[in-house]
Amino acid sequence: MQCPYCQTEDSRVLDTTHDSHGGIRRRRECLNCGQRFSTYERPILATPLLIKQDGTREEFDREKLARGIRIACAKRPVSAADIERLIGQVEASLQKLGKSEVSSRVVGDLTINGLKELDQIAYIRYAIVYLRLDDLHALRREIDRLLEA
Repeated sequence: MQCPYCQTEDSRVLDTTHDSHGGIRRRRECLNCGQRFSTYERPILATPLLIKQDGTREEFDREKLARGIRIACAKRPVSAADIERLIGQVEASLQKLGKSEVSSRVVGDLTINGLKELDQIAYIRYAIVYLRLDDLHALRREIDRLLEA
């Protein structure tokens, strides 16, 4: 593994942990410069193509999903680990479907349901865009629905 500080390929593993999605996090130390860094390994499983509303197809982009979730969770007490866990859950759910193509709405539905459990304000932020809550009355109805649950 190449050191991100000095680019040397010699490092030793200090600690290894496994997550619930089959990923492996390794804490490493560079044998050349002594700096410590972490690497994350996860199995590469096929995710289906997403069919957009206009009929076009695109690859599932983990980073695009992460950006949207991070924006919704900005300045909220949601940890980076929780965000990564949600992204992993969405990706794993897509892989478990076993289909070569799915509607992009599936990704949105999985994400919004995960955000509802994670943080209600982040849920509302995401819902404004995803559910197209265009006016205050629509937003109020969604907040009322959330408060009733």
